[in-house]
Amino acid sequence: MIAAYGVANLLQSIAAARTTVHHTLDPGLLLRLASQRAYLVGLACQMAGFVLAFLARKDLPLFLVQASVAAGLGVTAILGVLVAKWRLPRAEVWLLILLFLGIGGLVVSAQPAKSLPIGLAGVIALGATLGVIALLSVLAVRLHGAPGSVALGSLAGLAFSAAAVAARPLASLHGTEALLTHPLLYLLIAHSIVGQLLLGLAMQRGSTTAAVAAMDAAGAIPAAIVGLLLLGDKVRPGLEWLAVAGFLLTLAAVIGLTRYAEPQHHHAVSEPPPRRRAAAAVGAGAAARPR
Repeated sequence: MIAAYGVANLLQSIAAARTTVHHTLDPGLLLRLASQRAYLVGLACQMAGFVLAFLARKDLPLFLVQASVAAGLGVTAILGVLVAKWRLPRAEVWLLILLFLGIGGLVVSAQPAKSLPIGLAGVIALGATLGVIALLSVLAVRLHGAPGSVALGSLAGLAFSAAAVAARPLASLHGTEALLTHPLLYLLIAHSIVGQLLLGLAMQRGSTTAAVAAMDAAGAIPAAIVGLLLLGDKVRPGLEWLAVAGFLLTLAAVIGLTRYAEPQHHHAVSEPPPRRRAAAAVGAGAAARPR
């Protein structure tokens, strides 16, 4: 799963870098990205990672699975250096090492267990979360550069986190009919689509590392809290300290990567609406007029 997500992040970032930046929440971006082979291969890798993560959530706590998804950032950075000739500052290299140490601590401390059912209140809460993310996205999509990458990546992380919460109980269901008739399946799909769109927009605006790190940081804490409090996630007795240390180390690493990441892409920017272009032309003419 970690390898699949790492390759997916790299290929999708390459496709996003080749696509004109838009400053509106345009679902057509996914169609434009889908016209590129790199994005489609990356999407296939992401789907493979998604399936593997779904199977992992059947028995493993969300704090481990979601943190492992974050570890895909390390694979992305390494492949970016080897394949796309990215240049990572030394601070990012050390943060990547801390990231994998944190994941190791979580792997050792996690205790496999089946998920508890989420109930009607949980379904309603996930639906409301989708609406809040969509509302905030309308505002965040207006941001440019690194702030846009971080804001949109964070919202993508919240969407994917909600999808993970929906997936944990779903993975414990038995039978295709029970799966297809459960409302959590459609909330899972909706959150995943929104997260995918927001991640594509985030990758366009600056560093892929910043976008993905913000996504992982924003998605780690909510899923971990919900899993521990409501879904029956467990830590091995006596290793609570290791779980906390591993989680905090992982979170600190991804936040640090967001802080040190620098823009790596340069995009063409979409044309502003005609009214804005006319206003800009009038302003330029007024500025050039002799006084």
